[in-house]
Amino acid sequence: MIATTNLTLQAGTKSLVNGLNWRALPGECWCVIGRNGVGKSTLLHALAGVRKPENGAVQFSGRLLSDWPLLELARQRALLPQRRSDAFGFCVLETVLAARHPYHAGASWEGADDHQTAMTALQAMDVADLAARDVRTLSGGERQRVALAAMLAQDAPIMLLDEPTSALDMAHQAAVMQWLSRLCQEQGKIVVLVSHDLNLVHDVATHALLLMGEGEWHTGRVDEVMNESLLSCCLGHPVERVLHGGRTLFVPSVRKQGGA
Repeated sequence: MIATTNLTLQAGTKSLVNGLNWRALPGECWCVIGRNGVGKSTLLHALAGVRKPENGAVQFSGRLLSDWPLLELARQRALLPQRRSDAFGFCVLETVLAARHPYHAGASWEGADDHQTAMTALQAMDVADLAARDVRTLSGGERQRVALAAMLAQDAPIMLLDEPTSALDMAHQAAVMQWLSRLCQEQGKIVVLVSHDLNLVHDVATHALLLMGEGEWHTGRVDEVMNESLLSCCLGHPVERVLHGGRTLFVPSVRKQGGA
């Protein structure tokens, strides 16, 4: 379980999250929704322990985040940031193997099991054929799938992902979201993801956390909080809910001008 108690986050004098009391349980997939600059990435970093909150606490399995030794914490949660830079010419396989470091137990080199785990993750993300490539030569979408493969190889029970489908084509977007859903359903993972694509997340998420701005927030099951009224307020633009082919779709309303 991951939980927050009275979590408060700010950017300078701007209130991002005010007094968040929330928890996510094994098997749940949470989507974080909100406008640009409202604090979605900041919240994810606070949950991961790489950003100190102004107030409140984060707990994993009833244990304060600050009480987790770093290696244990790396086995407990995995973070996919929105941005990354590759300063060195590591190959794709080496990049994914780096995610196995928390399991080396003091060993200097990766073992055969680590290599197998890494290759299985690359295959799951459809980039196994790129294993020997320098990561600096990859396209944006290929690099994103390598990052997702590294997260899969880390094999943490809590997965925190900031826009995991960015730069991906439609087929790989759908595949990644289905993969995250299966990890929750079949392995009991906890997934917390930030996304601007309401339709992608609605298909797989069980719960939603809406950041409304000025520190306000709403949480609940997807069918409770992903409604036209709350989403329109959250995103600062009218949102319509449409049923099509058995799916629920969300589309921005077109604001007509001049009576046209």
